[in-house]
Amino acid sequence: MKAGGLPEKPPRHFRSGRSCAAAALLEVIDNHHSLSAVLSPMLTDLSVSERRLASELTYGVLRWWPQLEAVLSQLVKKPLRQRDRDVHMLLLTGVYQALHLAVPDHVAVSQTAEAARHLGKDWAVGLVNGVLRRRQREKRQLLQRLEKEEAVRYAFPPWLLAMLRDAWPERWRNVADASNQRAPMSLRVNCRKTTRADYLQQLADNGIEGVALPRSEIGIRLQRPVNVDELPDFGIGAVSVQDGAAQLVASLMKLQPGMTVMDACAAPGGKTCHLLETEPGLADLVAVDIDAHRMALLEENLIRLDLNADVRVGDAANPHSWWEDGQRDRILLDAPCSGTGVIRRHPDIKVLRRPEDIGDVVARQRALLSGLWPLLKPGGMLVYATCSILPQENEQQLVEFLVRHDDAVESPISAAWGIPRRVGRQILTGEEGMDGCYYARLIKKT
Repeated sequence: MKAGGLPEKPPRHFRSGRSCAAAALLEVIDNHHSLSAVLSPMLTDLSVSERRLASELTYGVLRWWPQLEAVLSQLVKKPLRQRDRDVHMLLLTGVYQALHLAVPDHVAVSQTAEAARHLGKDWAVGLVNGVLRRRQREKRQLLQRLEKEEAVRYAFPPWLLAMLRDAWPERWRNVADASNQRAPMSLRVNCRKTTRADYLQQLADNGIEGVALPRSEIGIRLQRPVNVDELPDFGIGAVSVQDGAAQLVASLMKLQPGMTVMDACAAPGGKTCHLLETEPGLADLVAVDIDAHRMALLEENLIRLDLNADVRVGDAANPHSWWEDGQRDRILLDAPCSGTGVIRRHPDIKVLRRPEDIGDVVARQRALLSGLWPLLKPGGMLVYATCSILPQENEQQLVEFLVRHDDAVESPISAAWGIPRRVGRQILTGEEGMDGCYYARLIKKT
């Protein structure tokens, strides 16, 4: 998910994780900035424990936002003034603590009320205290009323829940539930530097519990997330953080020594690096993305992992502006998408995404496919990937592409994971602990 950058503002300093969370939520919910863009700069002056609290509250409120807003609307009948929307966000954190965290009620109420002072809103201390105490008294009645509304119970925007129901009539409840869970932390072992068995032992030696991923020969899932600085040999490239579903792409590419490869929409480079780790004998790999800032992250990953790629900033839908080097054996199009398969990692999608965005994304994907197809050699393979669970962006996109291009044919994916579709395979959020992803392979006829 890509969102516009923040306007230049002087840095704010926060005295508590709760006030920090309220300010971050204001930027996401009201000002429509991505959580990844706003939260990190706000955490700078907080202690480690308060940083963790701020992150927990911000992510948690966004994860359950439709539900929390419904509860709060029954507790606060008169909306706060626009200039006091930060107090509204603070109230959301209080309701979240009460419903979804093991925080004693008296602590949640008193410390959330005190955080109003940290926002410079001393007058709101009594309001916050009163609203949250009323929630304590009426908890059962509130939840009973709300259980009848599916969008509230599953904490999804109604339009998006309707799309899930239409796409997966037998599975949408499981998908919604899985999307509301905290995502596990998974690792991809660098097979050029170590083995999974050896790295599992290294983790154990450092007191970190991990288990092998079932669908990846190099994947590990940690029993609890840790800072990357705690991972043995992370700095020298022994492992990377990558979900198990994303780790499937390298095997789908069927790489061989001497091949030429293009990774389109490559930033921040997780899949790029995996391809290079998997087949060090490639003739070359070109990684391209339209976002120069994110491409800087890709270059950092290449350096850490001691890998080389031809890195270019350009629009893959218009390759004539940056590409004159002939056709490629393999193309990976990790297409921009709605991100509906990774809501558990990016819960701000529930707030930022709009129904009209889906049509825009589909049009962008179509343009990318059309722009890249001429760059594929006859007999070559294009792998199409998204982190969406909506058919419009996935199988329908590929069905329509095959109708438009009589020189394209599907290369079916036979696998023990995912659900076979008319074209490609779909992993739904939560399948064997993985993110929701879609993959399809196309061969250019000779």
